[in-house]
Amino acid sequence: MQLISENRAFGGRHCRYRHAAETTNCEMTFAVYLPPFASKENPVPVLYWLSGLTCTDENFMQKAGAMKMAAELGMAIVAPDTSPRGEGVADDDNQAYDMGLGAGFYVNATQAPWSSHYQMYDYITKELPALVEANLPVTGEKAISGHSMGGHGALVIGLRNPEQYVSVSAFSPISNPSDCPWGKKALGGYLGNDESAWSEYDASVLLAQKQHYIPLLVEQGRADQFLEEQLKPQALINAAQKSDTQLTLNMHEGYDHSYFFITSFIDEHLQFHASHLGLS
Repeated sequence: MQLISENRAFGGRHCRYRHAAETTNCEMTFAVYLPPFASKENPVPVLYWLSGLTCTDENFMQKAGAMKMAAELGMAIVAPDTSPRGEGVADDDNQAYDMGLGAGFYVNATQAPWSSHYQMYDYITKELPALVEANLPVTGEKAISGHSMGGHGALVIGLRNPEQYVSVSAFSPISNPSDCPWGKKALGGYLGNDESAWSEYDASVLLAQKQHYIPLLVEQGRADQFLEEQLKPQALINAAQKSDTQLTLNMHEGYDHSYFFITSFIDEHLQFHASHLGLS
């Protein structure tokens, strides 16, 4: 791990790191917020935050206003990048924002040219937490959250790995990627045309298949410009009802897809995760 930058914030530290990642076969960058008093003698639990299309590790840390509450709760936050990057990493031929760089969709790609680098699911669930836990003052207790494409990633990863995360939350998630333009393009490109392979990365499909006991919290703005065509939160509600899984999904009048929405409710999400991480 190479330290890129470090800044003091709310008595803790915001750090950016770069490392050579085996899963994605390139250098990856991620950000960490460590609350005050986090140390080898006093390790703290971690919330992993997955960002949305076009974002990097920097968006959430700089815009969400999460560090003050994280400092008060004693919670670390880890924010990875949204895709592999660098020379030789495939990108969309037309440089579209919803495929390729900045749009990894948190899947393990099986199709060329994506498969040689776009192994984001393994990076998030295996390599990154192992690296963080080996090098930083954190425990193995983890929660996961995210926004939009990252909300999709958080829900999928949490539902598939309930033994690894104590709680899951999402803001404006792509709830049913098998049935929306963003998801069809990304899953088709990364995984191929066999739609049966897409189901492992579709939160609504996973949620409907069996009853889940991991705590789930979702926020959605009713004024979100992507609500009807891309996000489809009703699919999550239907899936939870089908499997008899407890899901809290809050709809908010007047809120859109931006970080103004996230910063309005991020404290409630941090407190939600803190309650399951044993911090409150």
